[in-house]
Amino acid sequence: MEGMKKNIALIGAGPWGKNHLRNLAEMGVLHTVVEKSKARIQELKNMFPNIHFHGDDSSVLENPEIEAVVLAVPSALHYSLSRKCLLAGKDVLVEKPLSLTVAEGQELVELAEHKELILMVGHILQYHPAIIKLRSLILDNELGDIRYIFSNRLNIGKLRSEENVLWSFAPHDISLILMLMGYEDPLRVSAFGGAYINHNIFDTTLTIFEFKNGVMAHIFVSWLHPYKEQKLIVVGSKKMALFDDLSEGKLFVYPHEIKLENGNIPVAHRADFITIALPPKQPLKEELMHFIHCVETRVTPRTDAKEGLMVLKILEKAEESLRDESGK
Repeated sequence: MEGMKKNIALIGAGPWGKNHLRNLAEMGVLHTVVEKSKARIQELKNMFPNIHFHGDDSSVLENPEIEAVVLAVPSALHYSLSRKCLLAGKDVLVEKPLSLTVAEGQELVELAEHKELILMVGHILQYHPAIIKLRSLILDNELGDIRYIFSNRLNIGKLRSEENVLWSFAPHDISLILMLMGYEDPLRVSAFGGAYINHNIFDTTLTIFEFKNGVMAHIFVSWLHPYKEQKLIVVGSKKMALFDDLSEGKLFVYPHEIKLENGNIPVAHRADFITIALPPKQPLKEELMHFIHCVETRVTPRTDAKEGLMVLKILEKAEESLRDESGK
């Protein structure tokens, strides 16, 4: 990406932020990194000697050379830091979720619009080549009419104290399901779950969506699973598709058929799956390249703040349902 301006700052260089740092540095657009950990700053300085490192965000907000900011910080800081950056006149890419309440998300949407700034949400899977291909298969009617979508995002992972597993894991899948359904607002959102480690924080949830065209979907997320699993399945009237983010092939199509036989008895006829060829692209790099393109051209991001707000509204509905069902 020769000729790119070095005009982007990164706030947060933790476990995920370091991936942003590496990609932005490789692209030649990274100006400054803000990180509170002095030990981490020293480590990163040795790895990236041509990048400015600071311990507070004033170095970014007050610097006219910096035009855009990537936020890879804890979710509880998404709203306040996004707001500060927008008020300082900076375009923003914030990791999911956009904020922790719909009211805060709505305020950020309105602020970005008022100041004519880019506000993009890091729903990274929308930039995954397998998901882009899956969307094209649906649009080309390769799968037929969508009947059911279900997603599992499971792990024996890092249990958080500032957010439950619904807010930590499910935003990606909510974003995907809304996109695959053409951003149709579901008629109903129901959620069930359990808080087994910390009484006040759900570590396992099942969220169910019902759409007006009869399509249903569910998202199962958990921190209490014996192995890692990240799968999304779309069941169509012609074929079924599997996105398995942990497999080498990533995207598979199953041309199974259900035929009525012997007096209208449904019989399943299995077929071998087909592995769909995909371009060798990295989702995070594609997401960052899209953000840079939006900053330069002022086009609306694929996962803009309004899309992030739609996801927030679903999360809040699911959260309300969880609380009603559990009595917490």
